Amino acid sequence: MVSLKPGDKAPLFVSTDHLGNEIDLKELRGKKVILYFYPENDTPTCTEQACNLRDNFGTLKDHNFIVIGVSPDDSESHKKFQSKFHLPFPMIADTDKKIMKKYGVWGEKQMFGHKFMGVHRRTFIIDEKGIIRKIFLRPKVRQHAEEILKLGIQAVKN
Repeated sequence: MVSLKPGDKAPLFVSTDHLGNEIDLKELRGKKVILYFYPENDTPTCTEQACNLRDNFGTLKDHNFIVIGVSPDDSESHKKFQSKFHLPFPMIADTDKKIMKKYGVWGEKQMFGHKFMGVHRRTFIIDEKGIIRKIFLRPKVRQHAEEILKLGIQAVKN
């Protein structure tokens, strides 16, 4: 598993969101990006996290952040999730796990004594120059936007 840290260049990728729009991380230079990885659409914890980002989207946008969600779900699943919860940000269907592997979030997990491969919930704050400034290894899903606003803004200023 890749081990990225603050100060590293964010791995570049080009992909499409759930609506078919191209997202090229290199083209987002000059903007602050919240790149959040989550395991699965429409599950309780993932829904809480997405809705917290939705509910605070205006404030994040006021601080010039762009929010992008990434999971291994397909585009159709993302469309349903986005529509059901009125999510205002793009979601990338990383079904081949290429982006997740670049960011080191795809790996072995353990639950109830069983080991399996899956997505480690992580959020990367990327500054205008494409540098990772903050990594949330264990996001507080119900207060994720608040912790981004508190710690992420300071990280991109430094």
